[in-house]
Amino acid sequence: MPVKNRIAELKDEIAGWRREIHANPELLFDLPRTSAMVAEKLREFGCDEVTEGIAQTGIVAVIRGNRGNSGRVVGLRADMDALPIHEETGLDYGSTVPGKMHACGHDGHTAMLLGAAKYLAETRNFDGSVVLIFQPAEEGGRGGKVMCDEGMMDRWGIQEVYAIHNSPGLPVGTIGVKPGPSMAAADIFEIEVTGKGGHGARPHETVDSGLIASHIVIALQSIASRSTDPLDSVVVSVGCIETSSKAFNVIPQKTQLKGTVRTTSPAVRDMARRRIHEIAEMTAKMHGGEAAVDYIDGVPALINSEDEAGFAAAAAERITGSCIETPTVMGGEDFAFMLNERPGAMIRLGNGADSKPLHHPEYNFNDDAIPFGCSWFVEMVESRMPAE
Repeated sequence: MPVKNRIAELKDEIAGWRREIHANPELLFDLPRTSAMVAEKLREFGCDEVTEGIAQTGIVAVIRGNRGNSGRVVGLRADMDALPIHEETGLDYGSTVPGKMHACGHDGHTAMLLGAAKYLAETRNFDGSVVLIFQPAEEGGRGGKVMCDEGMMDRWGIQEVYAIHNSPGLPVGTIGVKPGPSMAAADIFEIEVTGKGGHGARPHETVDSGLIASHIVIALQSIASRSTDPLDSVVVSVGCIETSSKAFNVIPQKTQLKGTVRTTSPAVRDMARRRIHEIAEMTAKMHGGEAAVDYIDGVPALINSEDEAGFAAAAAERITGSCIETPTVMGGEDFAFMLNERPGAMIRLGNGADSKPLHHPEYNFNDDAIPFGCSWFVEMVESRMPAE
């Protein structure tokens, strides 16, 4: 079964919605324009329920099928927020808001789910209910967790849940999915090292917090190389080093490290958290200083359940003729919070072999991918809740 004919007819209209969202990016939970547009479209399509204000600016809509009363409920999710990046695409529909940009394709995800909503509201050729989830604050705000914490899954009786993320580098028309760990848990750590500041010419009178911090940075790499099974995945990266002094001839009293930890299993995540504390505190003590660690849990690992990943792959094969198994990536995705509550899967949708990478100032969602993503959303509903 190829791309659905009606979806193909709607492509230009859906692309227009996508470009309107792209031109007006909003961040985190502050999505008044985007949320209002989505809600207006859903009501225009004739959805049976449209509820606003979930997780502040999130939206949940319901479309009921016109065949039987199976009691089946399938959730479909899209994210709506942009990134704090200055756009450099030069597009005629480029961002009109300096310093804000849809650099991860959430404009495309939202538009594709709107396209699927319009089709499903017109046809209703399924037995059950589809719950459409439009989520705020995927980019660092843990909006998916907030929606779950507010009881979304139980309130709408969602039994399984699915999502799409575009994938630069994969050809348009390619869909991939991986059972099990698909994306990493993404945590943050901050380490404040305290020593004894002083003159750069008299280091013997100081406890150099910068030197201690440097030893900590190096020692943290032993978490991957010596504390983790080589067959397990872990990344520990320090992205920021900042001292309390900006002068060339001052040994700083304090030095702060900031970094990220990426893991794909709860056991390795717990080990990395413990080892960061041990390494920082003991290294500082060894050099006569102190280290305080603040470890902040981010999103958990995104784990596609085996059966649902299989259903997603089968739907992809019916749309495109095949489905590849995509590798695990160490990026984070807070759809993981929804998958922690219900079985489901996230697929990867090709954005083009020449696409700029995600979070790049020249990235742009490829509108040619729209019919494939919309058709897959629809196929998931119709195959998981068949009218027969």
